[in-house]
Amino acid sequence: MIQRKSEDELRRTIEEFYLRRQLVDVIFEAGEIPSQSVVRTIGIGFLDIVDYAYLSRFLSPAENQVLLNGLYTAFHSVLRRHGGYLNKIEGDSIMFHYGGPVDPRTRDLPDELSAPDVARRLFRSCVEMQEVCIQFNRADDRFLENQATPQDQEMLDRGFAVMDAIRNQSDIAQSLNAFFQVQIRIGAHIGQVTVGNLGPAGARQWDIVGEPVIKARRMEQTAPAGGLRVTQELYNQLESAGVVEEYHTEFRRKAAERNGLYSSIGKAELFVPRTVRIQAKSDITFDTYKVQVHPDHPEALASQVSLLCERGEEGIARALDMISYHRGDIFIIRAIEQRLAEMGITVRTAPMIRAMFPRVYRRLVHRRLSSDEVDRRIDRRFSLQDVFERLGACQDALNHDEEARGLRPSPFTTYRQYLAERSAAIDKQYRKRKERIEREAYFHDLVLPTVFESLRADMLEHYYATRELEAVETA
Repeated sequence: MIQRKSEDELRRTIEEFYLRRQLVDVIFEAGEIPSQSVVRTIGIGFLDIVDYAYLSRFLSPAENQVLLNGLYTAFHSVLRRHGGYLNKIEGDSIMFHYGGPVDPRTRDLPDELSAPDVARRLFRSCVEMQEVCIQFNRADDRFLENQATPQDQEMLDRGFAVMDAIRNQSDIAQSLNAFFQVQIRIGAHIGQVTVGNLGPAGARQWDIVGEPVIKARRMEQTAPAGGLRVTQELYNQLESAGVVEEYHTEFRRKAAERNGLYSSIGKAELFVPRTVRIQAKSDITFDTYKVQVHPDHPEALASQVSLLCERGEEGIARALDMISYHRGDIFIIRAIEQRLAEMGITVRTAPMIRAMFPRVYRRLVHRRLSSDEVDRRIDRRFSLQDVFERLGACQDALNHDEEARGLRPSPFTTYRQYLAERSAAIDKQYRKRKERIEREAYFHDLVLPTVFESLRADMLEHYYATRELEAVETA
């Protein structure tokens, strides 16, 4: 017969199970629950699992829960190590922060003294979470700190088991390409928020509110898969605290230890400035930095592309998706080009250049050279890296080609003169917008598809030629 706990014992068990220990410790030290909200500088981070809806299709509800619990146990270990606070879990994303009353390292310091330390720990935890995600994919639990509980270890082991099971199910291995890796995107910001108790009686929670929370969320939503995006404000804190230079030196050293291409990465390539525009939110813009977090990222992606190229048309399609997603990182494109060459895949750049610069191509042909000879010269002259560098320049030019927003008012003199001036202005704006749309359509609907269909043809040619050779050898 099961012995039921008393009501007091059950309440204590519920409180210990659901209440965050970090918050409880702060309340006990204060001797009471804080009744007044405070305004403090807080470092805020959001983490989201990339394309989790795709993976969850292959899992039962119970397996989904087990995998998420394992992942969040891994990420929480990073927060504990740096003194961060896990604010909330929402499905496949989490919110965390540093600073304020629940941060034992800085709660007694004024904002001007705590902000550099808050920024440093926030940034370091974001980078380490990406590293821990890779370790989780490898079922490597060495990131767990010494004070980890047996429950932490159990949740990790069960999460590892789920990942291992889905990779070995023959009926879905082809769909997942047997190379599925959990990826996360993280966004971070630092700013002044209100900290205190929110919610009605019986449903209160300790939380932070304010515009910086929204801004941090926007950074996560626009962060690259497997990467990190930070605001200009957080970058400024990191720069003034010496973290940017420190991280740059450390990152290059780690890349050099792996003999990786990132060993020569510059600071501006490690912290890439970008103005992010969110059109769905009244066309709001943010000054941000995209941060590289994996020293061996080019080589790891090149290896994955080579494996995918051996899995036929479906694998090649996924490889091209990866190349398209990372086409702005020249280090990654260079690594992939090297790996394709090692595999014996001939990449023809002539069709790509012909689509990008049709007038130049026609001029070359008019010099009494055959189109075949022009193609051979282009293939020798231009590498895949050259093509993608030019693609990036074209796209940057399109992005900076700002169209006029609204018409400047004209002074009214007479009806005829006023209408003539307004009509001329409207016509000019229309023609400018039409030209812009034509340039965008040419780039997105002709140039980009041509580049990737040409690359697809090169990969398919190698794949089917290899299969034919294997069939002859085994005959």
